[in-house]
Amino acid sequence: MFLLRRPTGREIEQFLERSHDLPLSYGPTGIVRHRSAVHRFDEQAVIVGRGEADFERACGALAGWSHFDIGWVEAFPSRFSVEEGTDVAVLIRHLGFWSLNGARVLYQVTGDREDAFGFAYGTLTNHAESGEELFEVSIDRQCGDVTYRIRAVSRPQSALVWIGQPVARVLQARFRRDSAAALRRAIADRGGPD
Repeated sequence: MFLLRRPTGREIEQFLERSHDLPLSYGPTGIVRHRSAVHRFDEQAVIVGRGEADFERACGALAGWSHFDIGWVEAFPSRFSVEEGTDVAVLIRHLGFWSLNGARVLYQVTGDREDAFGFAYGTLTNHAESGEELFEVSIDRQCGDVTYRIRAVSRPQSALVWIGQPVARVLQARFRRDSAAALRRAIADRGGPD
């Protein structure tokens, strides 16, 4: 949904309510796990911290959606969850207008992997793009590096995104960069005084 002004809190709530019954805009789920000839595949992995304490802070920050605290992108609802089935509205300000996009949390990266935490969401039919995105933090137990990885598989779904693909690609790259910076800030803020 493209808008000329920022939607009100109530409008975002109504968007989320309407999203609950919508299907994913693609299939099958899990496409972010491997490359596809049909979808664009983007991946970025950056070191955001070092050591067990930074890893724990990174996990908490990711679970609280701190990686979306970048100013021009916001995620709703305000009570965040990374539980499977959680519907999310992603509000983006770009080029003087706003877009509101629906997504659903599909799965978490946990289980027997004690060195990683994350989740993936998939786009709903009310999203401008069609695809899946994975957000994951991991720790290398050998050297202590804490890495944040974003992996996205997508293709344009709305006519405006089809027409503006070069701009959409720039915004996607900007999001990956800004999201990593937001996670670094969240890790530092959660570290407390030295």
